[in-house]
Amino acid sequence: MGEGTASCPADASPLALTAEARGHPTATPEDLRLAFRRHASGVAVITVPSPAGPVGFTATSLVSVSARPPRLSFNISQDSSSWPALTRAGHVGVHILHARQEDLAARFATRGIDRFAQPTSWRLGPRRVPLLDGVAAWLVAAIDQRIVVGDQAIVVARVLHVGLDDDQRPPLLHHDGRFHGYEGPFPGSALGVPHA
Repeated sequence: MGEGTASCPADASPLALTAEARGHPTATPEDLRLAFRRHASGVAVITVPSPAGPVGFTATSLVSVSARPPRLSFNISQDSSSWPALTRAGHVGVHILHARQEDLAARFATRGIDRFAQPTSWRLGPRRVPLLDGVAAWLVAAIDQRIVVGDQAIVVARVLHVGLDDDQRPPLLHHDGRFHGYEGPFPGSALGVPHA
């Protein structure tokens, strides 16, 4: 074999063929979706103040971008009902959910409902950003950039205020299209997820 090439042993058990191996020049949206169904991520709810009332959505794309200065990012589809409000907002609330908040995550991922109606418990926080009660952590951030990439937008925001729950609880995860409470070892809970 020449330099920079690799071979697969004849007795190897290859994984499912890649898009290129199936004869496609590039990966399809379905290829990407199927690959990322195998990727577990944390779950957050983003809230946005709006003259018409608070807006919010569930995000599994939250990233800590920089510590100095503190910045975060998340993605949103430009087809999202929350996108118009987000294009006009100066600040957002970011809520990191704990393992017992599957219902909250599902509510803020559901179209066509008032996500802030009961049983959602919330209040106005710093910069008049709507803050959800009972979350593992919340952050209020000032939007720095909105970067359009394909059918998505990446929002970069500077963190201004942070609130932490007194109880350190395991996180909520998203994997294979579903929300799951983390059930492995976790500081402060030898048995994993504590009972509600």
